[in-house]
Amino acid sequence: MGHGHYAAGGSPAFPGMKNHIVCIASEFKGNEFLEECHNAGWDVTLVTRKRLLDEPWVWTAINAVRTVEDHVSVDEYIRTVVNTAGAKAIDRVVGLDEFDVLTAAKVREHLQLGGMSSSHALRFRDKLAMRNIAFEAGIPCPSYVGVFHPDAINAYLDSGPGPWVVKPRNEVSAFGIRKCETKEDVWNALNDLDGRNTWRDHPSQFLIEKFIVGNVFHVDSVVHNGKVMACGVSQYGTPPFSVSHYGGVFTSSIVPYKAAERSKLEKLNTELLKTFKYQQGVSHAEFLQSSDDDNFYLLEVACRVGGAYIANVLEHACNFNLWREWAKLETSTPENPYKLPKLRKDFAGVALALANQDAPDTSHYVDEEIVYRVSKPKHVGLIFYSKKQKRLEELLSVYSERITRDFLATAPAKERYDD
Repeated sequence: MGHGHYAAGGSPAFPGMKNHIVCIASEFKGNEFLEECHNAGWDVTLVTRKRLLDEPWVWTAINAVRTVEDHVSVDEYIRTVVNTAGAKAIDRVVGLDEFDVLTAAKVREHLQLGGMSSSHALRFRDKLAMRNIAFEAGIPCPSYVGVFHPDAINAYLDSGPGPWVVKPRNEVSAFGIRKCETKEDVWNALNDLDGRNTWRDHPSQFLIEKFIVGNVFHVDSVVHNGKVMACGVSQYGTPPFSVSHYGGVFTSSIVPYKAAERSKLEKLNTELLKTFKYQQGVSHAEFLQSSDDDNFYLLEVACRVGGAYIANVLEHACNFNLWREWAKLETSTPENPYKLPKLRKDFAGVALALANQDAPDTSHYVDEEIVYRVSKPKHVGLIFYSKKQKRLEELLSVYSERITRDFLATAPAKERYDD
């Protein structure tokens, strides 16, 4: 990302002054990041939405907080951070949530700070750009087409059998994805979007791609000077698309260290990040292994920490926490260079679901391998740790059933990620 060690405004930070990092968080997340920046001796300013002020932020690690209204433009975030720079020179700006990545890049550009540009960040957000860059580099992707010209769309739909998915270019996870069995279904979906007369729902904000049946894996990396220093390779139990559309218990667990899939995915992930010219930070890439041909296909790649407590799973299994490593990378200086912790190769996994009550009580779950309990309203979640992969698989299977029986609630699939 090429951090120039210059404060906002283009002049060197004043000697003897503490370095200053501004963290934009439009969702409540990243406490470990804030804590690690504080531990490195940096001043930390949190920029977040007013309604998130009651969340349990690590206030002991935050020097200042600035708020924006709940639904404001990127310009408003830029103005807020610029006003912060008036009080204290800024050395770094980061966006902690998926939706903050581009905002932070635009703030850095306005302040002329080092770091990833907005056009570079866009390739990690816009799934059509993502597909084009990967495809041109020979990284396998599901076949796809942009939604611009009817002739091109029809030619694509006529080129092979369905089903297809119509998916938003800029949403996260499985939000807004529609599965279409026939050509007519695809056009109905596009016409429905067109009829909404909003730019956010304009058909060109979507792409159409082949729906592939298979297992979904994710590779979560720590990248320093363009090199993958550490990565976790995990597999989802039920693919996120199925969980978000049909309900159930979401699980993810570490792939065995000697598995053929792991070495293939590590290689593919390194190639992907090199293709995307990713220099510094953390990344979350998802790949699908097709049931038809066993090949891996890129689903998406993001330059942020993966959700669903993946950072905690990797911390228990591999001894690195994505949030903390990212913060160490951001606050590293020539005098205080980045250093990776000693890694280990154990097993961990998470089981997570929507609960049918506000504060589910899991105290009757007493297995010693439970190392973390999710405390989030209307959610039930557990992280398990074991040195043995077989035991971990057993626990995920047993607890998926127990959670389903004791707590499971289903909610209709959201079309998009609002709040």
